[in-house]
Amino acid sequence: MMVLRKSGERGYAHHGWLESWHSFSFADYRDPAHVHFGPLRVINEDIVQPGTGFGTHGHRDMEILTYVLSGALRHRDSMGHGEDIRYGEVQVMSAGTGVQHSEVNPSQDEAVHLLQIWIIPDKQDLTPGYQQKEFPLQDKQGRWCMLASPDAVQGSLLIHQDARVFAARLDGTETLDYSIAAGRKIYLHVARGSLLANGYALGAGDALMYEDEMKVELSAAKEAEVLLFDMG
Repeated sequence: MMVLRKSGERGYAHHGWLESWHSFSFADYRDPAHVHFGPLRVINEDIVQPGTGFGTHGHRDMEILTYVLSGALRHRDSMGHGEDIRYGEVQVMSAGTGVQHSEVNPSQDEAVHLLQIWIIPDKQDLTPGYQQKEFPLQDKQGRWCMLASPDAVQGSLLIHQDARVFAARLDGTETLDYSIAAGRKIYLHVARGSLLANGYALGAGDALMYEDEMKVELSAAKEAEVLLFDMG
């Protein structure tokens, strides 16, 4: 079974300094049909205006991934980390027993465009942790690049859940498949551009959910960037 979720069906909020689209129930957006998909709890597409951002706030018992599409996001947390995250870099913060952090746009003239992703961990009360890594464009062009996994294989970042997160860039005549193991759920999110996924025409912000399927098949891409979540 494949279920299409179009970009325009997502929740939407505009706060002046922040424009945000919610793939799953979040904040004031409530949709009983889209609370989570397996352990995938949040995909928020955020555009944060220059010199603004999220003040210090807390999280616990969540694996939080940040994927920047353009601009930069400045991270500060109660573990003592302070980093700027730019396109090509991925941040994973394991909130565990509790973390305080802030995320602001340090630029005075350029908005930052990002995806904030939450994955429910397989255990509660974990020791908080922080990781950040650059994944070069050539590692994603025309192929799957593993960003996060429960065993940190292939240079991926560690997450505490039976889930693997991949990114790929596609254009022109490039095609790309992904074999789905029995019993796995797949969530495909288009971060930018357009393509065909198993015959479905997808654009930026669209998603396709796979259950009891054998393969993801991508083709006819135009400047496309996709994230794929493979979950038990």
